[in-house]
Amino acid sequence: MIGYFDLPSGLSGDMFLGCLIDAGWPIEELRSVISQLGLPPAEWSIQARSVMKGPLRATLVLVHAHEGHHHRHLKHIKQIIESSRLADAIKARAVRVFTRLAEAEAKVHGSTVDKIHFHEVGAVDAIIDIVGCVAGLAALGVTDLYSSPPALGSGFAQTAHGQIPLPAPATLELLAAAQAPTRDNPRPGVVGELLTPTGAALLAELATFRQPALRMQRIATGAGQRDSDWPNVARLILGQPAEETNVDQSGIIQIDTNIDDMNPQFFAAVCDKLLDAGAKDVWLTPVQMKKNRPAVVLSTLASADLEDTLCKLILRHTSTLGLRIYPVRRHEAQRTFAKVQTPFGEISVKLKWLDGKPVSAAPEYADCLARAAANDVPLQKVFDAAITAAQPLLA
Repeated sequence: MIGYFDLPSGLSGDMFLGCLIDAGWPIEELRSVISQLGLPPAEWSIQARSVMKGPLRATLVLVHAHEGHHHRHLKHIKQIIESSRLADAIKARAVRVFTRLAEAEAKVHGSTVDKIHFHEVGAVDAIIDIVGCVAGLAALGVTDLYSSPPALGSGFAQTAHGQIPLPAPATLELLAAAQAPTRDNPRPGVVGELLTPTGAALLAELATFRQPALRMQRIATGAGQRDSDWPNVARLILGQPAEETNVDQSGIIQIDTNIDDMNPQFFAAVCDKLLDAGAKDVWLTPVQMKKNRPAVVLSTLASADLEDTLCKLILRHTSTLGLRIYPVRRHEAQRTFAKVQTPFGEISVKLKWLDGKPVSAAPEYADCLARAAANDVPLQKVFDAAITAAQPLLA
């Protein structure tokens, strides 16, 4: 199953949890997950109720932390999570979310990840939000999460560091690191925080910022705590990947050029530049040209809006004097990405979908190469382990 967040009013940790509970994850299971962290029961409580946000019904999750102001460092939060009884995959994803927060806070405050402490972010409510969101996605079977551009808000907020502009500096750093797009606020002149650092960290680590093709099955709505003159909600759309074959992609072009007078050592650099500029694929074909001269056909597949950019790049970085442009139609299978656990560590796999079902899995080469090096084992052994771990994901 895949999920898509529609975020007209930003996102916070409790809004994320509200979507998960509204999607059918029992509140009792959320409480059970948090109880596995070993936090004293007297320090926290979680409630959920149905509320109206303007004309829309939504689920509001209230996380109450009864501790004092603990200024935890990242190592303390990692100890809490990693010493819990949660599944290893949930622990690892939750730690990665907190690590992103630490890196953002450290950059904002001119410090280091080891020295930064989280103030509110390190409190029990943030731990509940982040661990709960990661566990809830797993419980609902959401293997891939996507998001619309989030609204940010504006104004100023009072923090432990003093007054800061909104969106919070850490929020902006998290979005920048993920190269995330943003959207206009729901009303002109909106004052207040819409996307929190916790919400931004969850999106940056867990979501891809684009709208997928999917067959919708459930719509879940999570409420923000603030009442506004617009529905302060986030919507999570759950479903299965939609089949994308037989789609006429008339906006695709192929650029070809024959080159017989360039040092072949330079082709790798040109191919890298084309891919970095947005080309979908680049390949080289050996040919025999006039006067029996050996040559290479440099071919580039790209969206039509990149034609001018890529043509200029090829003309600048190769010896060719001319290019050929062809419109291309493609049939493309839907693909998604998932993480699998192997004896050598976590590895990303690409899933190919046909008729609404995943039919094959391909481990990411870079992940396998890194795990093979880290464990001093053959690459083939890591690759085979990833294929085996991905089998339960296939139809």
